[in-house]
Amino acid sequence: RPLTQVEAEALARPAALDALSALAPADRVKIIAEVKRSSPSRGALAEIPDPALLASRYETGGASAISVLTEGRKFRGSLQDLEQVRDTVSIPVLRKDFIGEPYQVLEARASGADLVLLIVAALDQKTLVELHALVGELGMTALVETHSAEEVSRALDLGAQVVGVNARNLTTFELDRDLFGSLADSIPAGVVRIAESAVTTADDVAHYRRAGADVVLVGEALVTGDPVRTLSEFLDIRA
Repeated sequence: RPLTQVEAEALARPAALDALSALAPADRVKIIAEVKRSSPSRGALAEIPDPALLASRYETGGASAISVLTEGRKFRGSLQDLEQVRDTVSIPVLRKDFIGEPYQVLEARASGADLVLLIVAALDQKTLVELHALVGELGMTALVETHSAEEVSRALDLGAQVVGVNARNLTTFELDRDLFGSLADSIPAGVVRIAESAVTTADDVAHYRRAGADVVLVGEALVTGDPVRTLSEFLDIRA
């Protein structure tokens, strides 16, 4: 679609939901539950013929937000998935993709996203600043994903209010479950701290919570098992 059309659709959308409030630190851990069919590291995970139904189950189960993969080649997702989820749930929805240009940010808002993933490792600082500003101008919230102390510093320089630490190395796909804990103290109070990847069991969620996570983003563990029961177990942790 032409940029002008996408921009018009983005501006015509009802205001984005307040994701910052939805993910704000609380007495108990919060979960962003992901609609994820496939991944480069694991291959096919689940068919998910009806992403809206899965998202609805997540919402009923207590998720604070829904993450939708919209990348088609490696993750078998689409913007149509995002639109279906947005039309079904009343909690914030994250567009999870490799976002590298303003068009994709406008596309996210036009499709109803409230949150947009920005991966620090994939963007130079000038582009990161521009995309982060556009996300804010459109009333959305950026989840700024980091993998190192230097990337956390770059995220904070932006004024990021939601910072994710991904335990998965994007080059080697190796996991370091302790990476979040090593970086959490450098993320100041008032910034939402999200732990991403390396979650298989409730113990993993508890591990992240003890290390200072306000929110844990979970995909594979939910779609490869009983989503509602697993989500309930994860939300019940005491740490």
